Amino acid sequence: MEPEREGTERHPRKVRERRQAPNKLVGAAEAMKAGWDLEESQPEAKKARLSTILFTDNCEVTHDQLCELLKYAVLGKSNVPKPSWCQLFHQNHLNNVVVFVLQGMSQLHFYRFYLEFGCLRKAFRHKFRLPPPSSDFLADVVGLQIEQRAGDLPKTMEGPLPSNAKAAINLQDDPIIQKYGSKKVGLTRCLLTKEEMRMFHFPLQGFPDCENFLLTKCNGSIADNSPLFGLDCEMCLTSKGRELTRISLVAEGGCCVMDELVKPENKILDYLTSFSGITKKILNPVTTKLKDVQRQLKALLPPDAVLVGHSLDLDLRALKMIHPYVIDTSLLYVREQGRRFKLKFLAKVILGKDIQCPDRLGHDATEDARTILELARYFLKHGPKKIAELNLEALANHQEIQAAGQEPKNTAEVLQHPNTSVLECLDSVGQKLLFLTRETDAGELPSSRNCQTIKCLSNKEVLEQARVEIPLFPFSIVQFSFKAFSPVLTEEMNKRMRIKWTEISTVYAGPFSKNCNLRALKRLFKSFGPVQSMTFVLETRQPHLCIQYEVLEAAQLAIESLDGILVDGICIKVQRPVTELTLDCDTLVNELEGDSENQGSIYLSGVSETFKEQLLQEPRLFLGLEAVILPKDLKSGKQKKYCFLKFKSFGSAQQALNILTGKDWKLKGRHALTPRHLHAWLRGLPPESTRLPGLRVVPPPFEQEALQTLKLDHPKIAAWRWSRKIGKLYNSLCPGTLCLILLPGTKSTHGSLSGLGLMGIKEEEESAGPGLCS
Repeated sequence: MEPEREGTERHPRKVRERRQAPNKLVGAAEAMKAGWDLEESQPEAKKARLSTILFTDNCEVTHDQLCELLKYAVLGKSNVPKPSWCQLFHQNHLNNVVVFVLQGMSQLHFYRFYLEFGCLRKAFRHKFRLPPPSSDFLADVVGLQIEQRAGDLPKTMEGPLPSNAKAAINLQDDPIIQKYGSKKVGLTRCLLTKEEMRMFHFPLQGFPDCENFLLTKCNGSIADNSPLFGLDCEMCLTSKGRELTRISLVAEGGCCVMDELVKPENKILDYLTSFSGITKKILNPVTTKLKDVQRQLKALLPPDAVLVGHSLDLDLRALKMIHPYVIDTSLLYVREQGRRFKLKFLAKVILGKDIQCPDRLGHDATEDARTILELARYFLKHGPKKIAELNLEALANHQEIQAAGQEPKNTAEVLQHPNTSVLECLDSVGQKLLFLTRETDAGELPSSRNCQTIKCLSNKEVLEQARVEIPLFPFSIVQFSFKAFSPVLTEEMNKRMRIKWTEISTVYAGPFSKNCNLRALKRLFKSFGPVQSMTFVLETRQPHLCIQYEVLEAAQLAIESLDGILVDGICIKVQRPVTELTLDCDTLVNELEGDSENQGSIYLSGVSETFKEQLLQEPRLFLGLEAVILPKDLKSGKQKKYCFLKFKSFGSAQQALNILTGKDWKLKGRHALTPRHLHAWLRGLPPESTRLPGLRVVPPPFEQEALQTLKLDHPKIAAWRWSRKIGKLYNSLCPGTLCLILLPGTKSTHGSLSGLGLMGIKEEEESAGPGLCS
């Protein structure tokens, strides 16, 4: 850590002498132009661009996945894998990366005070859900470690924790116990599900990036006595990215059944010898190609084979093969917040083995494959409880503290370790991180030799310093801290959020004649989208219907299509219930439709099981199409009769909507109003917070008082005020800046709240236009 200079921390407004840092992110990709995509070599491609396609059901982006994007922004595609959940085009045109952290705020705050967050939601097209944070959010995302007090952790890494420390461990909080329970499990319970394989980016049949991948043809029935095979691959860096140079396959008895060197198809830029052990001399005489290895592997594996690996998705992608039955020891021995233990660490503390020793030239792939197999067998033999009692998290933290100051020094090392932090990536290319925060959060400040920390007295001062300091650093983190809201207020906000979205997704329709065809009416209202409930209202002089839709778009489409039409000679009204929570629903709907994320998305109702195939036959609809989102029923697994289509621009979306709602397709649709992650989050809110439409909730007295006096620390006022301030700061950033707004969420004994991320790249035209928040 660099020594603090007098006046830097306590008086940030003073003029300080500082060497100007480069304002453009650079990495080894600058020296590897031969490996760039054709798209990036086009003269008109001058600007970095983002595209997000979230495949998971809850659209949640983990802290590790967020870290993936930031590392890629720093180093480029020739050095680290591309992020799997989004696409960053023309990374070499990025000038800066800025991350704003709004500590104390969550997804609940954003959508509860959606209208107040106007500046941020209009500026950022890409929004995604974050999990609740662990004890140190910044360490999860960028690698800023909190200094721990002496005595907090064991003094040695040899063996498990002392017996007196074991007693303090709450096994129920261990992530392994939470996933597998405390009893022993069989082999089939340890297999990754198809959804988990999708979430952790394993190659799967039908995925666009796996079109040329080969199937292993293992389609036998799996049982607890199915054979296990340990697999480990070594890779080198070529002009096309990472390619296979060695594969080792070990059977259950420890016998190596396959150990082959492989000659890559493309020009080798870095043999990664310090990790792979492969040199030019070793690989020169090799004639075996990837297709030879694929053919050999298919012949070796029996129909019910289970492949075991450590970060096995990377090995299968290097092999360009798809296998349905896998156990990944990096996920089997799961860490808090989904982080992963290194294989070397697990080998030492679980098996007592030293592997990947520094005095050897590279890793021994056969030794690693054998170790991976032993780890899987140990888990099956001793069960999750035995693993949890070792308190691996505490041991790993202790090892990381002991290894502090020994970060990787070159890009090859950064590439080889998926768990390498963003801070280490910056260090590997000689760049420095700016961290701005309030002085009152000093207990959370990091210690790192390539991090310039500036402490301020208030959020206002953090904002003022950010305007001055951000242009001087290629990567900046600006943290604002907000007072924690009381559990009572948070619960009240939670209730109101669920109730409000239920009510604005509900419509009343009528009057109808007493002899109306109820079945036909139900078909009519269901044609606009999935219905949660439909009841016949008989308290009125003439019958009415109350329809609660599953998605807001369906309710809005029903109102727009049916209000004022004649049914059996009677002019009907279709409207929402009028309560204190729906008084501003027209304003809310208009703002949702203008949300930057929804600008290129359309909603369609009435789609069939074969809709995707029909879509592929209509080339006019593919202009700018980014994603086809076909929701499924959680219980039956069947595709629902509605979908969302996401396009690059509003114009492309409008053109597709005109075609799809024409007479040839017989579909109903409109522009989207809600992002996909919001649907999953609303489903997860406590069901007890619902109420019947039309009932009134009285605001708590302290909330009424706060609103009357316009207290600045009230969440509604804070959301409006700081959205404007951060929006103006974003508007002042230089073009080509990747900017993320992170609301980390909260984690407490009163319940956890998931976070929210907003993301965008400052474009050239924005700098010339009017301010976002004038």
